[in-house]
Amino acid sequence: MSAQIVLGAIALVVVAWLAACAEAGLARVSSFRAEEAQRSGRRGSDKLAQVAADPTRYLNVALLVRVACEMAAAALVTYACLQEFDGTTEALLVAIGVMVLVSYVAVGVSPRTIGRQHPINTATVAAYVLLPLARVMGPIPSLLILIGNALTPGKGFRRGPFASEAELRALVDLAEKESLIEAEERRMVHSVFELGDTLVREVMVPRTDLVVIERFKTIRQALSLALRSGFSRIPVSGESEDDIVGVVYLKDLARKTHISRDAEAELVSTAMRPAFFVPDTKNAGDLLREMQKSRNHVAVVIDEYGGTAGIVTIEDILEEIVGEITDEYDRELPPVEDLGEDRYRVTARLDIGDLGELYGLESYDDEDVETVGGLLAKALGRVPIAGASSVVELPDGRELRLTAEDAAGRRNKIVTVLAEPVGPAWEPQEEAKAE
Repeated sequence: MSAQIVLGAIALVVVAWLAACAEAGLARVSSFRAEEAQRSGRRGSDKLAQVAADPTRYLNVALLVRVACEMAAAALVTYACLQEFDGTTEALLVAIGVMVLVSYVAVGVSPRTIGRQHPINTATVAAYVLLPLARVMGPIPSLLILIGNALTPGKGFRRGPFASEAELRALVDLAEKESLIEAEERRMVHSVFELGDTLVREVMVPRTDLVVIERFKTIRQALSLALRSGFSRIPVSGESEDDIVGVVYLKDLARKTHISRDAEAELVSTAMRPAFFVPDTKNAGDLLREMQKSRNHVAVVIDEYGGTAGIVTIEDILEEIVGEITDEYDRELPPVEDLGEDRYRVTARLDIGDLGELYGLESYDDEDVETVGGLLAKALGRVPIAGASSVVELPDGRELRLTAEDAAGRRNKIVTVLAEPVGPAWEPQEEAKAE
């Protein structure tokens, strides 16, 4: 009798082993891989595609079979041990020891290793059994999952056991290690997860970098600003830059002037479109969906005090997923280019301390700005655009003329600034150099 019970327990462990193999294999097979197997004419690929189309249902069936077989095997082993040993405590300890070892090795480690190493083969074989078994069991596996989820603290009912975000990220990392996806694809998947935790204020163009036009300016002036700055959408301000009343589009300006040349004298407010306002605390992923739905490419970001914090475009949000978007005008530039006669072409991001070193200054600090581009913006009192020029005074009294050169990149930012000496304060230095 005991021998038959042991054989029955072994048979149940074998079934549990097969069910664990099926679980591991199905977890690694996506619908895409199943379709690839179909296209290659692999035997059993049709059944595999059916299982991959509804993986939760068949994973639940395999899970139920494995748990049921393990529990039944444990009961049979315990019964056999009670018959063989006189002491109940001794019999229970032996049964527990045997089933822990069997469950860990035969059901826990071995089948999952095989299923992960050969997912397609394992899942295809399992599909032959799981498809008819699922029809026989009907809704029982799903019903048991619902009952389990109802007893689990959390949000409502779920269809099946879902992985956490951390587990999903780990699977993506594993897929890259196994060369199933590229490193850039892994980075993009992680960026999609991070987008859900990103606020608009983190991706917007701040107000200090905005090029705006007053509503009382003419369409001709707006066209000139658009062409000089390189922006096709320019916010329109009212009483101040905090008061954004609309957005003017270059194509609207061009259309009005094409229809009638007299339109150039009209106010820019006649051509602007209503502004789309969003709080700076809004979720970037939610905003992307809203902008897609409303077919709006630009939004004005408002801070907690009701002032303008900046603007955000669809491209700004997409860059959080795909990385920096560059164009054919972007190029690598040296930080400093010597043009002779104390004239230098420097990058707008060059530290003003480095600029001072070019002109023999031991130190050059400004409590308001840190870069050459910021120094020019401070002198102008606005965001510099191509061709903007202003004179700044160095700590030793000499003067430099800073001129913004051509803008580049998607945001049309000033990339380089031309620095050249002006005024009589430079003449003694030139004479000293000559001597």
